[in-house]
Amino acid sequence: MAQDQVARSEKEHEISESGAFVRQQNRFTTPFGDGPGELPVEAGRYRLIWTPLCPWATRQVITFKLLGIGEDIISIGTVGPVRGKEGWEFSLDEGGTDPVLGIRYLPEIYAATDPEYQGRATVPTVVDVKERKVVNNDYHKLSNYWQTAWKQFHRKGAPDLYPEELREEIDKLNDLLFHEINNGVYKAGFAETQEEYEKNYHLVFDRLGKLEEHLGKNRFLFGDRLTDSDIRLYVTLARFDTAYYFGFRLNKKRIRDYDNLWNYAKELYSIPAFREATDFDAIKRGYLLGAEENPYQILPLGPDNTVWTEPNDRAEKFGELPKELFS
Repeated sequence: MAQDQVARSEKEHEISESGAFVRQQNRFTTPFGDGPGELPVEAGRYRLIWTPLCPWATRQVITFKLLGIGEDIISIGTVGPVRGKEGWEFSLDEGGTDPVLGIRYLPEIYAATDPEYQGRATVPTVVDVKERKVVNNDYHKLSNYWQTAWKQFHRKGAPDLYPEELREEIDKLNDLLFHEINNGVYKAGFAETQEEYEKNYHLVFDRLGKLEEHLGKNRFLFGDRLTDSDIRLYVTLARFDTAYYFGFRLNKKRIRDYDNLWNYAKELYSIPAFREATDFDAIKRGYLLGAEENPYQILPLGPDNTVWTEPNDRAEKFGELPKELFS
């Protein structure tokens, strides 16, 4: 997970010769499953570390809530939204340490797992509590594992967010969303040349324009079915006006300036799983406090995020949302 607060240190390792932001690769990518070498699916064995600042991590928590994967199945630890020079810190917990892992900073468990690891300790991180080691930080695939390998732990009537007949299409769209939206905003925001900034500025807004048109005719990205792709798009939309519009110089339009994208985002926010995992204050603090461009740590008062609870027009266009999304 990248953010303004640590932009300088990240850029030292993740900027190409052309001035482009190149995100580091995930180190721990072993999948969950019952095959040889895969991570065993076992209730009570793992702990997910997240922060509501991070879009990649928030996707996991939204998925948990939609599927009914509770903390008796996979426990959750939360790091503070502002990452300091020591890395993600369990500053919200009593005594400043995670009550299960007993550590203050997330990099401690990375070092215990692999002393040779030189990359950033990222969220989301899945820790095997039994073996006290990091086992997965692959945000590209992690939500798909919860949706498939962990199906035995889904609540009755949970939505199928990764239907088998759509998986190939979902994977293709998720890859596009990552490069042009989810990570596209960072490629614009962390660019160190005008050329790279402008290229990715246009990349983001060209794709938002196409999504605006698509969502005028479809309730969700795949018609009337809520899928993993919607979760991935939502987490960027939820951060756009608060953080990316100003902090990443993506100031052509706010999400609330689009008709269909804005009503789509508000409808998703009306679903408890999305709303409960969205913390606008944490988003603002994480991206804007301690930024290179904010040396005096001044926290903006706006934008007004109460507008997220205003009515949307999706039910009028497409009918009522399925009751299963509110269980």
